[in-house]
Amino acid sequence: MASILDEYENSLSRSAVLQPGCPSVGIPHSGYVNAQLEKEVPIFTKQRIDFTPTERITSLVVSSNQLCMSLGKDTLLRIDLGKANEPNHVELGRKDDAKVHKMFLDHTGSHLLIALSSTEILYVNRNGQKVRPLARWKGQLVESVGWNKALGTESSTGPILVGTAQGQIFEAELSASEGGLFGPAPDLYFRPLYVLNEEGGPAPVCSLEAERGPDGRSFVIATTRQRLFQFIGRAAEGAEAQGFSGLFAAYTDHPPPFREFPSNLGYSELAFYTPKLRSAPRAFAWMMGDGVLYGALDCGRPDSLLSEERVWEYPEGVGPGASPPLAIVLTQFHFLLLLADRVEAVCTLTGQVVLRDHFLEKFGPLKHMVKDSSTGQLWAYTERAVFRYHVQREARDVWRTYLDMNRFDLAKEYCRERPDCLDTVLSREADFCFRQRRYLESARCYALTQSYFEEIALKFLEARQEEALVEFLQRKLASLKPAERTQATLLTTWLTELYLSRLGALQGDPEALTLYRETKECFRAFLSSPRHKEWLFASRASIHELLASHGDTEHMVYFAVIMQDYERVVAYHCQHEAYEEALAVLARHRDPQLFYKFSPILIRHIPRQLVDAWMELGSRLDARQLIPALVNYSQGGEVQQVSQAIRYMEFCVNVLGETEQAIHNYLLSLYARGRPDSLLAYLEQAGASPHRVHYDLKYALRLCAEHGHHRACVHVYKVLELYEEAVDLALQVDVDLAKQCADLPEEDEELRKKLWLKIARHVVQEEEDVQTAMACLASCPLLKIEDVLPFFPDFVTIDHFKEAICSSLKAYNHHIQELQREMEEATASAQRIRRDLQELRGRYGTVEPQDKCATCDFPLLNRPFYLFLCGHMFHADCLLQAVRPGLPAYKQARLEELQRKLGAAPPPAKGSARAKEAEGGAATGGPSREQLKADLDELVAAECVYCGELMIRSIDRPFIDPQRYEEEQLSWL
Repeated sequence: MASILDEYENSLSRSAVLQPGCPSVGIPHSGYVNAQLEKEVPIFTKQRIDFTPTERITSLVVSSNQLCMSLGKDTLLRIDLGKANEPNHVELGRKDDAKVHKMFLDHTGSHLLIALSSTEILYVNRNGQKVRPLARWKGQLVESVGWNKALGTESSTGPILVGTAQGQIFEAELSASEGGLFGPAPDLYFRPLYVLNEEGGPAPVCSLEAERGPDGRSFVIATTRQRLFQFIGRAAEGAEAQGFSGLFAAYTDHPPPFREFPSNLGYSELAFYTPKLRSAPRAFAWMMGDGVLYGALDCGRPDSLLSEERVWEYPEGVGPGASPPLAIVLTQFHFLLLLADRVEAVCTLTGQVVLRDHFLEKFGPLKHMVKDSSTGQLWAYTERAVFRYHVQREARDVWRTYLDMNRFDLAKEYCRERPDCLDTVLSREADFCFRQRRYLESARCYALTQSYFEEIALKFLEARQEEALVEFLQRKLASLKPAERTQATLLTTWLTELYLSRLGALQGDPEALTLYRETKECFRAFLSSPRHKEWLFASRASIHELLASHGDTEHMVYFAVIMQDYERVVAYHCQHEAYEEALAVLARHRDPQLFYKFSPILIRHIPRQLVDAWMELGSRLDARQLIPALVNYSQGGEVQQVSQAIRYMEFCVNVLGETEQAIHNYLLSLYARGRPDSLLAYLEQAGASPHRVHYDLKYALRLCAEHGHHRACVHVYKVLELYEEAVDLALQVDVDLAKQCADLPEEDEELRKKLWLKIARHVVQEEEDVQTAMACLASCPLLKIEDVLPFFPDFVTIDHFKEAICSSLKAYNHHIQELQREMEEATASAQRIRRDLQELRGRYGTVEPQDKCATCDFPLLNRPFYLFLCGHMFHADCLLQAVRPGLPAYKQARLEELQRKLGAAPPPAKGSARAKEAEGGAATGGPSREQLKADLDELVAAECVYCGELMIRSIDRPFIDPQRYEEEQLSWL
C-alpha cells in the first residue's frame, strides 16, 4: 500500500494567499528599504494527501498528530503522522447496519470514541487494538464530548462531559486498562448532570467545551442549535476527583446564562483558539443560524466569560436557506467555514472574506473540517479525499489591519521585529496624535521614527508647541549614538535655547509663577540628566555662551557645578566679589590647581580664611606654587599681611616638614622683614651643619646683612665655618659672642689662637680695658702674656701684668722640668733597646733533620730556609709565594726588582777573591749581593707570615680566589 501521508511528494492541488487589510506591498520610507519577495509564502496552503481510500470516508478526527478515520461501516484507520508509513487498521466487528455517526478524539490523541447511529458507543485506545463497547453509554446518541484537559492522561480521561441528542449532559470517565476476561469495563461511571432546553424543550447538545482558568475556576460552554450556555464555578479544595457535579449543581435552581439567536441551522458548532497546549483559550467562534458569534474569552470576569462579542453575518449565498456551513475552525486571526464545495476564510478583525478555496467536483462534497490544536494544521475531507491546510505566518500582515483601525498598540506588537513596519506604525500614530492635538504623545512617537527631523521640528514650530518640540528634541538626543557628536551638539544647544527663551518669557509674569518654577525644574533636570551628561559635557562651551548671552547667571553656576567646571564657578564668584563663596567652592572640591590659580585674588580680600583653607588641605597643596600669591600679598608690608604669610610658611616647615629651599628662603625673608626676633631662633633651630640646613646660606647671609641683623649674620658665618669673619662681626656686637665663635674650631689650635688674639687686640685697643684683656688671657689657654703685650700702649705699667708674668714664668719652669724628665726617660729607653739588640744577636734556633716546611710539608733542609722565633719554618721560595699576595703594590714591585738584580749579580767568590769582589762592587757604586739579600730578607722575612700582621690583614680574604672559584667548584663535582 502506498504511503498515506507524503507531504512533499506531490504538488499542491491548489494554493491560497491570505492578505488581510491592505495589500501586502512594500511601503517606501526615508529610513528603510522594504522590498517584498516576489514569491511570498501564502498564509493558508492547501495540500491534498496522496491517499485513495478503499471505502468511503465517513468520519475523520485529528489530535496530537494522531489521525483517525472511519472507512465504510466496519474499518478504523489510525495513523501516527510522525510515522505516516505505518498505518494501523482496526476492524470494528459490526455485523449490523449501524453507521458511524461521529468520532471524538481527546487532546492527547489516546482516547477515541466512536458514536454509532444505533446509539452504541465504542472505545479504542491508541496503545491497544481492541474495540471495546461502552455498556453504560448505550441508548444515547452522543453529539459532543468535553474532554478534561487538566486531568486527562494517556491512561485515563479523567472526568469528561458527554452531550447527547436528547439534550442531556452526562459525566463519565474512561480508563485504558483492559484487564482479563472479567476485568473492569473502560467506562468507570456514566451519570447525568444537566439537561439543556430550548423553547420547545430539550435540545441536542451540539458542542461541549470544558476548560479551567489560570485562577483555578472551571467553566463549561455548551451550545444547542440556537443557544450558547455558560457554566462557571470554582471546585472545592481537594475536590478535583468529584468532576463537574459541583459545577452543574450550582445551576439546579436557576438556569445558567445563555445567548440565544432566532435562526436555526438544525445544528451548531463551537471552536476555540488556544495559543499553547494546556493553556487557557483566548477566543471562541460559534457557528449558528444567524452567522458566526466571535469574541474573546476572559476567565477573570465573574459573570460571563465572553467579551468583545460581535456577530459576523454569513456571506451572500451562505446560510440556512442556501448553502449552510458544515463546520468551523478558529485560528489566531481567522475562522474558516466549510461549505459543501469550498472553504471560506474570514478575518476576525475586519469581517472580510480573504479566501475562497473551491474544491473539484470529482472529489465529491466536503464532509467536515477539524483542527489539530497541537500543530495548528487544518484537515478537511470528502468521501474520497483528504486535504490539509498549513498555516504559516498568520500574523505577518495583521499590523496593517490594526493600523487601519487606529489600534496602534496592537499594530506595534505584531510588527515589533520588522523595523520598517514599526516605523510606519509609529509615523501614523504620531500623525494621528498630532491631528488630535495630543502634541506630547505625538512628539514621543515622532522621536522613534525615521521621519525627516526638519519636517517634524517645523510642524511643532508652526503649531507653536514648544513644549512638544522640547520633548521631541530630548528623545531624539537620547537615541543618538556615541559617534553622532555633531547632532548631539546641535540638539543640546537648541534645547538650551528653548528653555532659556521660555524662562525669559515667564520670568516677568507674576501670574505664571507656577509655570515658571515647573519650567525651571525641567530645565535643571535636563542639565543634570545622567542620560545627557556626555552630550552636555561635549557642548558645555556653547551652553555657557548661551547662558551668558541670556544673562542667566544662576543656571550658569548650576551648570558649571554639574559639569564639575569649578573654575568657572569660582571665577564667577570672584567677578561678583563673593570671595567667601568662591573659597567655599574651592574648599569643598579641594582641587589644588584651582587653589593655585585663584589664591592671588582671594588672598587680597580674605587672607586669614584662605590660609586656613590651605592649612586644612595640608600636603595636598604644593607650597612652592603658592609663594607667588604670598609674595604679591606681602609686598604691601603691613604687619597683618606679613603675619599671614609667616603663619602658612611656619605651618609648612614645622608641621608638614617641608625641606624645599625656596620655602625656607622665603620664610627667612619674611622673618627678616616682619619678625626679626624669630629670625635668630629659626636659624638656631635649623642647626649648625651646612649639610643639614634647608635654606641657602649665601642668600641668608646677604638677607641678614641687608637688614642689619648682625647676630643672625654671625650665626650664618659660623655655619659656613668662616670663623674669622664671624669673630670680626661679633666684636661689633658682643665680645662674649666673639668668644663663643673663637672656640668653635676645636681641631685647629693655630686658628683658635689667631681668633683669640683678635679678641684680645679688640679689647685692648678698642675698649682699652686691661682687666678684660687679662680675663681673655685667662679664658684661652693658648694665649700667653707675651702674645698680648705688643697690643698694650707704652704708658701701661708692669703692675698690670705682674700676676700674668709670674704665672707665665712658672708655666715655663714647669715645662722645662717636664722636658728634662722626658729626656731622662728617653735615654733610659735607648739603653734598654741597645741591650735587647745585643741579646737578639746571640739568639739561635735548632733545626732537626725531620723538620718540614710549614707551607709545602716537605723536608726543610733540602732547600734554603727561614727560621722564625715563633718556631715556624719555611723554604725560602715557599715563604716568598706566601708573602707576595699580601704585600702592597709598591713592595711587590720592589720585591721583583730585588729578585731581578739578585739573579743578575755574579755568584760569590771564595777567599780573598770574595773580599775583592765586595770591595769592587762597593767601588762601582752598585749594591753588593749580600746587600741585595739583606734587602730581600727585610721585605720577605721581617715577620712570620702566620704570626705577624700579614695574617691579620688577610682575615677578610676568601680561602678560594674568586677568579678561580668556578674552576675549583667544577673540580669537586
